[in-house]
Amino acid sequence: MFLGALEITKLLVAKYPAVAPPTILIAANYHGADATTIQNSVTQVIEQNMNRIDNLLYISSNSDSSGNANITLTFNLGTDPDIAQVQVQNKLQRVILALPQEIQKEGVIVEKPAGNFLMFLAFMSENRLIKQEKIADYVISNLKDQLSRINGRRP
Repeated sequence: MFLGALEITKLLVAKYPAVAPPTILIAANYHGADATTIQNSVTQVIEQNMNRIDNLLYISSNSDSSGNANITLTFNLGTDPDIAQVQVQNKLQRVILALPQEIQKEGVIVEKPAGNFLMFLAFMSENRLIKQEKIADYVISNLKDQLSRINGRRP
């Protein structure tokens, strides 16, 4: 056992198995739209057209009151993320004309996130009377823009 414990430190990281399924993110911004409008006119339209992609495990989405739509497509383990991204972009090209004019002008971002996280942020209040929704609204209205201006990946 001692020799096994000693040898495990010499294993290359590339030899460890993948433990998280690959994901592809789709992001769109519809300036001036509320969460319901963006959910109905952008998020649902994109989701309905992504269902028949090879090795797609599930889809999750989020539409907020700032006009942002974020859709995460999660694929089966072992799926090549580059091929999955190309398939998503191809499907998205077919549906882009069904999206609102502002989305067509701005474009839709399709990205493959990095597998490693540098940091997680959690926000809470010492005052138990403040609800989670109020904290989330505060973070979105006061911190999201500043975080999005930092060079690197989008928050």
